[in-house]
Amino acid sequence: MRGPGSVIVFDDATKMTEFVIREWERASCEAIRQRGFFAVALSGGRTPVPLYLGLAARRDIGPWDKTHVFLVDERFVPATDADSNYRMIRERLLEAVDIPASNVHPVPTGLPDAESAAKKYEEILTSFFGLSDGELPVFDIILLGLGTDGHTASLFPGSRALQEKGRLVDSAVLGNARHNRITLTFPVINSARNVLFLVTGKEKAEVLREVAEERNTALPASAVAPGRGRLLFLADPDAASRLSAGLRRMP
Repeated sequence: MRGPGSVIVFDDATKMTEFVIREWERASCEAIRQRGFFAVALSGGRTPVPLYLGLAARRDIGPWDKTHVFLVDERFVPATDADSNYRMIRERLLEAVDIPASNVHPVPTGLPDAESAAKKYEEILTSFFGLSDGELPVFDIILLGLGTDGHTASLFPGSRALQEKGRLVDSAVLGNARHNRITLTFPVINSARNVLFLVTGKEKAEVLREVAEERNTALPASAVAPGRGRLLFLADPDAASRLSAGLRRMP
């Protein structure tokens, strides 16, 4: 059973980065022409690091003064912590480009707990996008990863947030072994104009097949299905190795 979205397979990380940068430029130009600003939600982890470094090296990309950067999810740690998604994105990308500080919207993890941070981040989204009750923010690009357990953002199997329909942002309590999280919810992700999964490594081959091809509803990432936007799974050959040949296409 083929799910929504397209799978594009790249020979290496460089070609994947070049493709996403072209998508970034296209979406940015369109958004700024139509709405006056370009809004993206970025993910942490190791997989997007080459992309962030590639964007940082492209001094001609932008305009950064009309680009607004949000986070898909965050660990409930200080912004200076080694596990902070915001710290990684700041060090790999934001410090290298001429983006105004007011255009960067990190999750406020300095609050007493993850639930308070989730509520405050929802207020930030509501204010920035000028939302009325019941409205959803529409990001131009949301960048996602895919965990071997099928999670994406901080939407983990069994999480309360999987069933959330009304909130824009939710918290996830993961126990003593892992940091608590703050995450965008599925209604927000599925309202985006472009949703891009970056998936690399042989250990992701089976979960990518189950999400992109089988649409296994037991896996949270299978619930990503933008109503009016594009969904792309961008994979390296190892991650795509278990997909049916007819599902894969080269850029």
